[in-house]
Amino acid sequence: MNELSALPQHTTQMMLHTPFHSRVVEACEINEWSAWQGYTTPSSYTNVEFEYFAIRSNTGVFDLTPMTKYRITGADAEAYLDRLLTRNIAKLAVNRVAYIVMCNDAGDVIDDGTVFRLADNEFRLCTQERVLDWMMWSAAGFDVEVIDETADVAALAIQGPTSCRVLRNMGFAGMENLKPFGMQTFEFNGARIMISRTGYTGDLGYEAWMAPEQAESFWDALFEAGKLRGIRAFGSEALDIARIEAGYLAAGVDFVPAEQIVRNGRGRSPLELGLGWLVDFNKPVFSGRKALLKQKEYGPRYRFVKLSVEGNKPAEHSFIYCRGKAVGTVTSAGWCPTAKTNVALASLEMPYGRPGDELEAEIYYMRELHWTRLMAKCTIITKPVWEPARRLQTPAPDA
Repeated sequence: MNELSALPQHTTQMMLHTPFHSRVVEACEINEWSAWQGYTTPSSYTNVEFEYFAIRSNTGVFDLTPMTKYRITGADAEAYLDRLLTRNIAKLAVNRVAYIVMCNDAGDVIDDGTVFRLADNEFRLCTQERVLDWMMWSAAGFDVEVIDETADVAALAIQGPTSCRVLRNMGFAGMENLKPFGMQTFEFNGARIMISRTGYTGDLGYEAWMAPEQAESFWDALFEAGKLRGIRAFGSEALDIARIEAGYLAAGVDFVPAEQIVRNGRGRSPLELGLGWLVDFNKPVFSGRKALLKQKEYGPRYRFVKLSVEGNKPAEHSFIYCRGKAVGTVTSAGWCPTAKTNVALASLEMPYGRPGDELEAEIYYMRELHWTRLMAKCTIITKPVWEPARRLQTPAPDA
């Protein structure tokens, strides 16, 4: 063995591979890849539309491994997370998951994510951003250990109306009784894996968490169990369509994570992202509480809205106008195939964005090297355009 081959993986290759990479690269027929937190992941495997409709009509599988994962343990684990996050973590029961946001002292969102309560004093925090330094600074004075376990946990998102049946076909009995934001441990090939009823598609779905050495055999068993249920791997482009349709935010797209802000005033608080319901002001102490209380008293600077946009041209990166005045910008946009709706997520200056406001999106699109500008009427919508009953139904439908 030469010296180079003895070095850790992250020092010998430009991009990391997930434990599913051997299966992913075989399935990625069109060779379209993107970077995600140092890992190479498919933008699309075969066809974005086919992959999207697998999520909505059958079962779609997404390699979730690059999601940043932290293990928090110790006698003060609950108290530490309660200080770190805006939600009341004491209310989170063992084997339950919660959607969360974390803020800096100015009340700006550092990131959103999910927290899993694995035991009384053991949690897993999943985020888009890598914020280990900030978490370690925040741990001062707490009896707590924080470990970045991103590379130690392989994960797959298994989403769509037939996802429950596929997992049951693998032998995971009782899967249909797992409630939304619940999790359960199962035996697989002599090892233990965890499956949670969570996801980023706004549909019925699950996420499987396992040791890296279980990854390839789990992938093989999953696709064998789903071969009669239309199972298909999907990439980040199909996921983006699904999450916009469901009205879900993306860090770095719909808001600038607070740790990355260069210019003052570019951050957004939970109150300015439509996430005020995640802030528990009854807690006496948490990061950003003082600033958020002040903002609650005087009012936020921005309002985050969902828009139904006239026509079928996505309003990507568009300015939003109200009676001729530019009042905000679109952060995410797309044509939603299942809902048959042109949707945009937008950040508008207060007080704009109230139901009844006369809004327009300034859309530019090019066909055959010719740019066309159009002003498309926008209507405020209060709910996601895709919110099927099966997403929360328990027992889960046996499709």
